[in-house]
Amino acid sequence: MKITVKVKAGAKQAKIEELSENSFSVWVKEKPQEGKANYAVREALADYFNIPKSRVTLISGEKSKTKLFEIS
Repeated sequence: MKITVKVKAGAKQAKIEELSENSFSVWVKEKPQEGKANYAVREALADYFNIPKSRVTLISGEKSKTKLFEIS
């Protein structure tokens, strides 16, 4: 399953909001430096879907606020 994620890095509180079936907003505390925010989003999605982090893959949008992830 592929999902679109709008990331809000540097937030005061980490949370996930489902916008539609394949679209989410994710707030993470980490700053968008050296991939720290991307890693935090990956961990948050793994927790949300209750799967291992290895099953969450960033497909595109490494340096963008809107990212495409694949959940396998």
